[in-house]
Amino acid sequence: MTDALGWRRKFGVIAPSTNTIVEPDFHRMGVPGVTSHFSRIHIRDQNMAGDAGMERLLEQIRDEIGAACERVLTCEPDYMVMGMSAETFWGGAEGNKRFVKQINDITGLEVATGAEACERALKLYGARRIGVVTPYQPVGDANVRRFFTEIGFEVDRIIGLKCPTAVSIAHVTGAELRTALRALAEGEVDALVQCGTNLSMVATADEAERWLGLPVIAINAATWWMALRDNGIDDRVLGAGSLLRDH
Repeated sequence: MTDALGWRRKFGVIAPSTNTIVEPDFHRMGVPGVTSHFSRIHIRDQNMAGDAGMERLLEQIRDEIGAACERVLTCEPDYMVMGMSAETFWGGAEGNKRFVKQINDITGLEVATGAEACERALKLYGARRIGVVTPYQPVGDANVRRFFTEIGFEVDRIIGLKCPTAVSIAHVTGAELRTALRALAEGEVDALVQCGTNLSMVATADEAERWLGLPVIAINAATWWMALRDNGIDDRVLGAGSLLRDH
């Protein structure tokens, strides 16, 4: 028997309790027969000011992620999707591998991470030199730079927005993001990448590709794309960037 609505695939999604963007993003990019089922990581202290604040936030995620995975497993998903990205970049390329193994070990399922999704997308576009925008503090940006450098990309510039709390990431406006993208595009770059799943970037990235003439990879779109394609689902999604529309 298959699920009445998720008759093609059911995705178990893990996201911080403070995140208000990734769930509606995934639903908006939905395709028939695929459903996403969220389990929330309880963030008790959402202060993200300074490097110490961001480190504390990541510690909470590490403490809670096992329980969040176990809860979502009760709906019997077919595949796991990470609705958070900072932890997938932490520790560089090996850190992402350890994280994937952790989720595999807990759930017995394959998993889409933002870090790996961005890597796949950049290789698909043939990019070598990139610009990145994040909501992170400097320690987060350093881990993002480390990840991309270790997998063979040159990071021209990172614009870290230094959001003071986890919830405030979702308050960043489209105008602020457009300003950041234009500044990044002034470098000699082949593509732009946005990290941070609570940063509302999918629609802005779709628009920006047209006026910048560059691939703009929004992390929620890339992660959703990876999840669909890993499961043999080739449906195209409009309004979420060239990755989901053309690939």
